[in-house]
Amino acid sequence: MKAAIIGGGNIGLALAEGLIQSNVCKPSDITITRRNAAALKELAKRNFKTSTDNAGAIIGAEAIFICVLPQQLDEALVQMQSTIDLKTQLVVSVVTGAHTSVFRHALGDKLRIIRAMPNTAMKVGESMTCISAVNATQKDIALVQDLFNTMGQSIVIAEDMMSAATALCACGIAFFLRTIRAASQGGVEIGFHAHDALKIAAQTAFGAAKLLIANKTHPEEEIDKVTSPKGCTIAGLNEMEHQGLSSAFIKGIKLSSDIANNLYKEK
Repeated sequence: MKAAIIGGGNIGLALAEGLIQSNVCKPSDITITRRNAAALKELAKRNFKTSTDNAGAIIGAEAIFICVLPQQLDEALVQMQSTIDLKTQLVVSVVTGAHTSVFRHALGDKLRIIRAMPNTAMKVGESMTCISAVNATQKDIALVQDLFNTMGQSIVIAEDMMSAATALCACGIAFFLRTIRAASQGGVEIGFHAHDALKIAAQTAFGAAKLLIANKTHPEEEIDKVTSPKGCTIAGLNEMEHQGLSSAFIKGIKLSSDIANNLYKEK
């Protein structure tokens, strides 16, 4: 498959690698664009086609991945208007906060478009990606899911849940990292060296998540297995709840969702 990636930043490059790993494309099948030509030199050495011309880059591509910042989107869509082919081309957007109506208004109402919200764990093959689609075929959706599944797991959701997905999935990486950091700081306070505390906290968090995924259980079910009457685990959990752990987490996710919903509007 011929593919164009508009915006060769971190996510764009991860998508290029995913296309190769999923055997959908060879490097020479992928054209990557950036506004800075100097930033494309290393990509050209890896046999990717490169360009600073978004209009030209999408010609002949079967799938177009738009990976620009929200404030760069309008310019990119204007550049693509003259060369987009609504009959043959699928557009996949990872632009935060930009509804599919933005793309269809700029490029044509019959545009086949899929929105995807991955997170940075795609770099280690553990991303959670939420996907929604408008006018896309089941084949289109399967192709995009297969791509993102090479970088972790994916789920199809309604588009009106994409801002919520941004908060829980994309921002969520930072939220969980902050809890690991807090756990490691607690470890230092009770006597561990910093590097040991961080290693213990990170592996314990990884193990907790894997328990839920492997056992398909609810968190409370796993918590019950390690909390005994008058024990140290329940004492620690209750103190964290008294200090507002769950409440703060929930409020933070809700605020992030509200802001994500307005990122494109506030350009």
